[in-house]
Amino acid sequence: LGIPRVKIKIGESWGRRTERDLAGMGMARETVGDATELYVDANGGYGRKQAVRVMRAAAEFDVRWFEEPVSSDDLDGLRAVRDAVDADVAAGEYGYDLYYFRRMCEARAVDCLQIDATRCGGLTEWLRAAAVAAAYGLEVSGHCAPYLHMHVAAATPNLRHLEWFHDHVRIEQMIFEGARDPVGGALRPDTEAPGHGLELRVPAVEQFRTH
Repeated sequence: LGIPRVKIKIGESWGRRTERDLAGMGMARETVGDATELYVDANGGYGRKQAVRVMRAAAEFDVRWFEEPVSSDDLDGLRAVRDAVDADVAAGEYGYDLYYFRRMCEARAVDCLQIDATRCGGLTEWLRAAAVAAAYGLEVSGHCAPYLHMHVAAATPNLRHLEWFHDHVRIEQMIFEGARDPVGGALRPDTEAPGHGLELRVPAVEQFRTH
């Protein structure tokens, strides 16, 4: 696939197992080597000072992306962590309207704004949220469902990357035609296909039909 980044989960048990979090980061770095960027996602599991302590303790692992170090609702906390660590702080995956994204950008709470078309109101709202981020000089990241985001991401000048989430990829490839694997770390949309380029595989979803 050629993807130059890998992300792991930390913040286990709402921040009560930091020794395991640090061990996991160490194992990940050892496994992927120095040429691959290491990302971590705490899912809001830490407190503000705890998040800073963990990232400082992980300095040797060269973590580049710190997703939701604290709750996404704690904008002051995100900003405090962002100001204190070297890794880029990211959040926004739960955003559901433009006001949510504007508040996060206005607070300077993140280095990269995450947007999820399945939650924010679809592809049009995704583009509007990305435009808000651009107005604050921020890049955006497509959260999950990479094939759904593929075309809209390609039309977004301030895109940093799409998330390649294996669970979502497995489902999308199972039920959609047009869900291709990345080549050289990049998804390339079919510019000849209409709309988002996906076609439902009706037989594949029949087994999930409810009556």
